[in-house]
Amino acid sequence: RPIYNDEKRPGNPFTDGGGDGKKGKTVFHAPSFLGGKNQMPMAFNPKTGYFYVPANEWGMDIWNEPVSYKRGAAYLGAGFNIKPLHEDYIGALRAVDPVNGKIVWEVKNNAPLWGGVLTTGGDLVFYGTPEGYLKAIDAKTGAEAWKFQTGSGVIAPPITWEDNGEQFVAVVSGWGGAVPLWGGDVAERVNFLEQGGSVWVFKLHKS
Repeated sequence: RPIYNDEKRPGNPFTDGGGDGKKGKTVFHAPSFLGGKNQMPMAFNPKTGYFYVPANEWGMDIWNEPVSYKRGAAYLGAGFNIKPLHEDYIGALRAVDPVNGKIVWEVKNNAPLWGGVLTTGGDLVFYGTPEGYLKAIDAKTGAEAWKFQTGSGVIAPPITWEDNGEQFVAVVSGWGGAVPLWGGDVAERVNFLEQGGSVWVFKLHKS
Protein backbone atom coordinates (compact mmCIF):
# COMPACT_ATOMS: atom_id res chain seq x y z
CA ARG A 1 0.00 0.00 0.00
CA PRO A 2 1.18 3.57 -0.57
CA ILE A 3 3.10 5.35 2.17
CA TYR A 4 1.96 8.91 2.71
CA ASN A 5 4.09 11.70 4.12
CA ASP A 6 1.96 14.80 4.53
CA GLU A 7 5.04 17.04 4.66
CA LYS A 8 6.08 15.85 1.20
CA ARG A 9 2.69 16.26 -0.46
CA PRO A 10 2.08 19.31 -2.67
CA GLY A 11 -0.05 21.86 -0.88
CA ASN A 12 -3.53 23.18 -1.53
CA PRO A 13 -3.41 26.37 -3.65
CA PHE A 14 -6.53 27.65 -1.91
CA THR A 15 -5.18 27.32 1.64
CA ASP A 16 -1.35 27.47 1.45
CA GLY A 17 0.43 30.74 2.05
CA GLY A 18 -1.81 33.57 1.06
CA GLY A 19 -4.37 31.14 -0.29
CA ASP A 20 -4.68 33.01 -3.58
CA GLY A 21 -5.77 29.85 -5.39
CA LYS A 22 -2.95 30.00 -7.93
CA LYS A 23 -0.20 27.76 -6.55
CA GLY A 24 0.19 25.40 -3.62
CA LYS A 25 3.32 24.59 -1.63
CA THR A 26 6.21 23.33 -3.76
CA VAL A 27 7.86 20.06 -2.73
CA PHE A 28 10.77 18.07 -4.16
CA HIS A 29 10.49 14.39 -5.10
CA ALA A 30 12.97 11.91 -6.54
CA PRO A 31 12.56 10.23 -8.87
CA SER A 32 10.31 12.48 -10.92
CA PHE A 33 6.89 11.16 -11.91
CA LEU A 34 8.54 9.84 -15.09
CA GLY A 35 10.19 7.23 -12.86
CA GLY A 36 13.70 5.96 -12.35
CA LYS A 37 12.68 3.23 -14.83
CA ASN A 38 9.75 3.86 -17.16
CA GLN A 39 8.27 2.06 -20.18
CA MET A 40 11.56 1.39 -21.99
CA PRO A 41 12.21 -2.37 -22.08
CA MET A 42 15.18 -3.89 -20.30
CA ALA A 43 16.87 -7.11 -21.45
CA PHE A 44 18.25 -10.31 -19.89
CA ASN A 45 21.24 -12.25 -21.17
CA PRO A 46 21.24 -15.91 -20.04
CA LYS A 47 24.96 -16.23 -20.81
CA THR A 48 26.10 -13.41 -18.53
CA GLY A 49 23.17 -13.79 -16.14
CA TYR A 50 22.69 -10.01 -16.06
CA PHE A 51 19.74 -7.73 -16.64
CA TYR A 52 20.47 -4.59 -18.68
CA VAL A 53 18.36 -1.73 -17.40
CA PRO A 54 17.97 1.79 -18.85
CA ALA A 55 17.49 4.12 -15.88
CA ASN A 56 17.22 7.85 -15.25
CA GLU A 57 18.43 9.85 -12.28
CA TRP A 58 16.11 12.83 -11.95
CA GLY A 59 13.80 14.51 -9.47
CA MET A 60 11.24 17.28 -9.64
CA ASP A 61 9.79 20.28 -7.93
CA ILE A 62 6.01 19.87 -8.03
CA TRP A 63 3.08 21.95 -6.85
CA ASN A 64 -0.69 21.80 -7.14
CA GLU A 65 -2.55 24.38 -9.13
CA PRO A 66 -6.15 24.72 -10.34
CA VAL A 67 -7.00 22.44 -13.24
CA SER A 68 -7.67 24.39 -16.41
CA TYR A 69 -8.20 22.91 -19.83
CA LYS A 70 -6.05 24.10 -22.72
CA ARG A 71 -6.29 22.29 -26.00
CA GLY A 72 -3.10 20.38 -26.76
CA ALA A 73 -1.60 20.93 -23.31
CA ALA A 74 -1.14 18.55 -20.39
CA TYR A 75 -4.17 18.34 -18.08
CA LEU A 76 -2.54 17.73 -14.71
CA GLY A 77 -3.74 20.10 -12.02
CA ALA A 78 -0.10 20.54 -11.11
CA GLY A 79 3.02 22.35 -12.20
CA PHE A 80 6.46 20.80 -12.15
CA ASN A 81 10.14 21.32 -12.92
CA ILE A 82 12.06 18.14 -13.70
CA LYS A 83 15.69 18.33 -12.58
CA PRO A 84 18.80 16.20 -13.06
CA LEU A 85 20.11 14.71 -9.82
CA HIS A 86 23.68 14.87 -11.13
CA GLU A 87 25.57 17.45 -13.15
CA ASP A 88 27.27 15.00 -15.52
CA TYR A 89 24.43 12.61 -16.41
CA ILE A 90 20.75 11.74 -16.21
CA GLY A 91 20.55 8.44 -18.09
CA ALA A 92 22.43 5.32 -17.04
CA LEU A 93 22.49 1.90 -18.66
CA ARG A 94 23.17 -0.59 -15.89
CA ALA A 95 24.08 -4.25 -15.81
CA VAL A 96 22.42 -5.74 -12.73
CA ASP A 97 23.11 -9.14 -11.19
CA PRO A 98 19.66 -10.46 -10.18
CA VAL A 99 21.19 -12.89 -7.67
CA ASN A 100 22.50 -10.18 -5.35
CA GLY A 101 20.90 -7.05 -6.79
CA LYS A 102 24.26 -5.35 -7.32
CA ILE A 103 25.16 -3.08 -10.23
CA VAL A 104 28.00 -4.77 -12.11
CA TRP A 105 28.75 -1.83 -14.40
CA GLU A 106 27.02 1.27 -15.69
CA VAL A 107 27.36 3.58 -18.68
CA LYS A 108 26.25 7.15 -18.00
CA ASN A 109 24.55 9.43 -20.53
CA ASN A 110 24.11 13.18 -20.42
CA ALA A 111 20.47 13.12 -21.57
CA PRO A 112 17.75 10.74 -20.30
CA LEU A 113 17.62 7.23 -21.78
CA TRP A 114 14.16 6.71 -23.22
CA GLY A 115 14.60 3.68 -25.48
CA GLY A 116 14.78 -0.04 -24.89
CA VAL A 117 17.72 -2.42 -24.72
CA LEU A 118 18.70 -5.46 -26.81
CA THR A 119 21.27 -8.06 -25.82
CA THR A 120 22.56 -10.78 -28.14
CA GLY A 121 24.12 -14.20 -28.00
CA GLY A 122 27.38 -12.60 -29.09
CA ASP A 123 27.53 -10.84 -25.70
CA LEU A 124 26.70 -7.40 -27.01
CA VAL A 125 24.19 -4.89 -25.67
CA PHE A 126 22.57 -2.47 -28.13
CA TYR A 127 20.78 0.71 -27.08
CA GLY A 128 20.02 4.15 -28.44
CA THR A 129 20.47 7.63 -26.98
CA PRO A 130 18.54 10.89 -27.38
CA GLU A 131 21.72 12.36 -28.84
CA GLY A 132 21.09 10.09 -31.84
CA TYR A 133 23.58 7.26 -31.31
CA LEU A 134 22.93 3.56 -31.65
CA LYS A 135 25.60 1.94 -29.50
CA ALA A 136 26.92 -1.58 -29.01
CA ILE A 137 28.73 -2.36 -25.77
CA ASP A 138 30.33 -5.43 -24.25
CA ALA A 139 27.73 -7.27 -22.17
CA LYS A 140 30.34 -8.39 -19.63
CA THR A 141 32.27 -5.17 -19.10
CA GLY A 142 30.19 -2.27 -20.48
CA ALA A 143 33.06 -1.22 -22.78
CA GLU A 144 31.88 0.52 -25.93
CA ALA A 145 32.46 -1.60 -29.04
CA TRP A 146 30.71 0.48 -31.73
CA LYS A 147 28.43 3.45 -32.26
CA PHE A 148 26.60 5.09 -35.15
CA GLN A 149 24.98 8.53 -35.42
CA THR A 150 21.44 8.08 -36.77
CA GLY A 151 20.65 11.77 -37.18
CA SER A 152 17.85 11.98 -34.61
CA GLY A 153 17.09 10.84 -31.08
CA VAL A 154 16.53 7.12 -30.51
CA ILE A 155 13.59 6.28 -28.26
CA ALA A 156 12.85 2.86 -29.75
CA PRO A 157 14.26 -0.53 -28.78
CA PRO A 158 16.72 -2.11 -31.24
CA ILE A 159 15.70 -5.47 -32.73
CA THR A 160 17.69 -8.32 -34.25
CA TRP A 161 17.06 -11.28 -36.54
CA GLU A 162 18.90 -13.92 -38.57
CA ASP A 163 18.59 -14.37 -42.33
CA ASN A 164 20.56 -16.89 -44.38
CA GLY A 165 23.08 -17.29 -41.61
CA GLU A 166 23.70 -13.58 -41.15
CA GLN A 167 22.61 -11.40 -38.23
CA PHE A 168 20.94 -8.02 -38.64
CA VAL A 169 20.18 -5.24 -36.16
CA ALA A 170 17.64 -2.48 -36.80
CA VAL A 171 16.37 0.56 -34.93
CA VAL A 172 13.92 3.39 -35.51
CA SER A 173 15.39 6.87 -35.11
CA GLY A 174 13.02 9.78 -34.48
CA TRP A 175 12.88 12.23 -31.60
CA GLY A 176 9.18 12.96 -31.08
CA GLY A 177 6.02 12.16 -29.20
CA ALA A 178 5.66 13.54 -25.70
CA VAL A 179 9.39 13.50 -25.03
CA PRO A 180 10.25 16.91 -26.56
CA LEU A 181 7.58 18.46 -24.31
CA TRP A 182 9.72 17.90 -21.23
CA GLY A 183 10.10 21.12 -19.33
CA GLY A 184 12.23 22.44 -16.54
CA ASP A 185 15.95 21.97 -16.16
CA VAL A 186 15.91 18.67 -18.08
CA ALA A 187 14.82 20.54 -21.21
CA GLU A 188 18.33 21.98 -21.48
CA ARG A 189 19.63 18.44 -22.08
CA VAL A 190 17.20 17.67 -24.92
CA ASN A 191 15.84 20.84 -26.53
CA PHE A 192 18.64 21.01 -29.11
CA LEU A 193 17.93 17.53 -30.51
CA GLU A 194 16.88 17.04 -34.12
CA GLN A 195 13.46 15.57 -34.80
CA GLY A 196 13.19 13.10 -37.63
CA GLY A 197 12.02 9.67 -38.69
CA SER A 198 14.12 6.90 -40.21
CA VAL A 199 14.88 3.19 -39.91
CA TRP A 200 18.46 1.97 -39.83
CA VAL A 201 19.46 -1.65 -40.53
CA PHE A 202 22.93 -3.06 -39.95
CA LYS A 203 24.53 -6.41 -40.77
CA LEU A 204 26.93 -7.81 -38.21
CA HIS A 205 30.29 -9.14 -39.34
CA LYS A 206 30.71 -12.89 -39.18
CA SER A 207 33.25 -13.96 -36.56
